[in-house]
Amino acid sequence: MAYVITQNCCKDASCVPVCPVDCIRPVGGAGESTDTEMLYIDPEACIDCGACMDECPVGAVHYEDDLSPSMARFKDINATYFARHPLEPYSSAPAPKHRPVTPGRLRVAIVGAGPAACYAATELIGVDGVEVNLFERLPTPYGLVRAGVAPDHQHTKSITDVFRRAFASPRLTTHLNVDVGRDLSHADMLDHHHAVIYAVGAADSRSLGIPGEELPGSHAASDFVAWYNGHPDHTEHDFDLTHERAVIIGNGNVALDVARILLATPEQLAVTDIAHHALEALRHSAIEEVVVVGRRRLRNAAFSVGEFLALGSLDGVSVAIEGDDDLEATPHDDVETTLKLDIAREYVDRKDQGQDRRIILRFLTSPVEFVGEQHLEGLSVVRNRIGDGGGLVLGDSTTDCEILETGLVLRSIGYRGSKIDGVPWDWATGRIPNVAGRVIDDDHEPIPGVYVTGWAKRGSRGVIGTNRACAEETVTALLQDFDTGRLVGEIGSAGDLSATMGARGVDPVSWSGWHAIDARERELGAAELRPRRKLVDVEALLAAAADAMGPSGGAVSSELRGD
Repeated sequence: MAYVITQNCCKDASCVPVCPVDCIRPVGGAGESTDTEMLYIDPEACIDCGACMDECPVGAVHYEDDLSPSMARFKDINATYFARHPLEPYSSAPAPKHRPVTPGRLRVAIVGAGPAACYAATELIGVDGVEVNLFERLPTPYGLVRAGVAPDHQHTKSITDVFRRAFASPRLTTHLNVDVGRDLSHADMLDHHHAVIYAVGAADSRSLGIPGEELPGSHAASDFVAWYNGHPDHTEHDFDLTHERAVIIGNGNVALDVARILLATPEQLAVTDIAHHALEALRHSAIEEVVVVGRRRLRNAAFSVGEFLALGSLDGVSVAIEGDDDLEATPHDDVETTLKLDIAREYVDRKDQGQDRRIILRFLTSPVEFVGEQHLEGLSVVRNRIGDGGGLVLGDSTTDCEILETGLVLRSIGYRGSKIDGVPWDWATGRIPNVAGRVIDDDHEPIPGVYVTGWAKRGSRGVIGTNRACAEETVTALLQDFDTGRLVGEIGSAGDLSATMGARGVDPVSWSGWHAIDARERELGAAELRPRRKLVDVEALLAAAADAMGPSGGAVSSELRGD
């Protein structure tokens, strides 16, 4: 008997070092990220001890006899990985613990509070004597864990438990509701810290650059995700849900999340932490079909095996595969691609059971124009093909064109970061230029004291746990620079930083303030049998934070009054 890693694996790799028989793969070296979508347990080597399940921060590890019907396939998926990659001993000595630092000698600013920032803070606080100030422009932490992870993926959100020890440290001070770039500058960061790590993510969606993209009804999928997750910047968005069909351009995990949320029933959504305004809007949605468009073949799709497999378990939703008839695996396909092709053939063979709602995954299809006058009426697409040399040949818009009638198109084609004043920027990649986390100047020389981690460092790829190895690499570089004397110079005291913020009218939300917000949201959610009911405007969040000692959570926003 064995334990099995399932769909919501975050690749944090917390499970790897606790396994007494070293049977979890793939494993990278210190600071290295592997290229698979998830981790796997060798069923032959597993000794049924359960250490991995106890350690997993997102509840992705299950005993094989306890797998639900929807997850039973993962037993074979784990075994399939090791059939292709037999278990071999892996020896990697843990990185030696850095010696303690004299208090006051190394103070680091981290800008951002998402997973990348939290992993960096955890690494730094693990070194005795290091002091960390964490800055986040919103009154809430955790970035895309709060505002990006789908509301029906509650287990994934429990990754925040990993960061509790770091945030409880007296050497970590949290400054939420502080915008670096508006309230404080890059120069302010360096005036009060020996080093600064930018973990600001990549919030801007990429554009297609085709005619009609600006029509009402055309949106970035990231805006839709932020809207249904209650991000304060996106609560006023208006999405046209009155049409029968929605189209999503791109086929990564975000696209599948959006398709799933669009077709979920109100009853399914009502037990999640979806924002109240989104729940009410989706309750009256007319959408019954979601077409997910990808320009290449299914074997090139960016979605994970787990998310693809989960589509087949959605109640009342059928899954169709169109545009790609080549669904047989070849010896050149890796394990995960082979599994995706296997699942796709099963969807093709599955008989129509009369479901009311449909997800159509359409491959070898490219958008060429958004159609409409005053508002979106359809998306013009062309059929692509594979050339004799195996390359993609784009369709001819004059002969291979088709219009998908719809009033809602969401583009899910990747993210770009935004430039921070005073910090180098690579406009071509939409990232902060760096080498192993050290930010570099125009001459490709490291800038003393300036570092980057997360999507701002490597681009919008990887899952939550990928940020752990990314942060380890960056923090290792920072500590190396500290050891070699590169992080020197006079800086202001903690009191000086507080005085600077006070003089500018900046009122940070502390960690206890976040706990008050968290408690208030959970209290509101419990009354509705939900994990939480999010406060989605800044005023209500600040009121809850300020009323940390009160039982009612302070002022009530119009959202909660029902105005």
